[in-house]
Amino acid sequence: MYKKEKTENLKNNIKYLIKSRGETQLSLCNSSGLTRTTIYNILEGRVVNVQQSTIRKISDFFGVSYKEIETVDFEEREVIESDVSPEGNMNPAAVPVIKESDLIRSLDKRIGELCTIFPLTYYFGTACNLIGVLLENEIAGVNDSGDLLIVKKGLSICGGEQLVYDKVANRLLVTSGCCVESDVIRVVGEIVEERFNG
Repeated sequence: MYKKEKTENLKNNIKYLIKSRGETQLSLCNSSGLTRTTIYNILEGRVVNVQQSTIRKISDFFGVSYKEIETVDFEEREVIESDVSPEGNMNPAAVPVIKESDLIRSLDKRIGELCTIFPLTYYFGTACNLIGVLLENEIAGVNDSGDLLIVKKGLSICGGEQLVYDKVANRLLVTSGCCVESDVIRVVGEIVEERFNG
């Protein structure tokens, strides 16, 4: 990278860091031990070859990388990082998509095994033990055939919508209350996301 380009990056980064950190040129000078003239000359582009000791004092003051202050656009990086979810840059969870007709015989299998048998979709969020249930029949008043329900498999705490299988009627139901396994009901799990088929 050319010296002029490095100096331009340094200048832009100092301006951005002063503004974003609530500092001033004076506070930078007082804390780093640099003169006001030195900082002024860098910010006005009057210096092409900034001494390494000066760069180190500036980067130490802002708590940023000495190697990156001349080469990385800190404003661009921080804008990108602020757009990332609060959980960080997580990888999406692979979710096996199981047709309604295959669901009941698949419930006792592990997610890893299901991922090797069925096609996958992805879920962006914090969750584990997820399956996708592709509805082949409508759930009256709730979902249509072709909808995909992302479900946290197994029993869960009461409160969320539960996908359950009615063994007598031989069909899936969505309930809002607490469900308990019985001779009549098999709990599939808590619905965490619905994807509607257009």
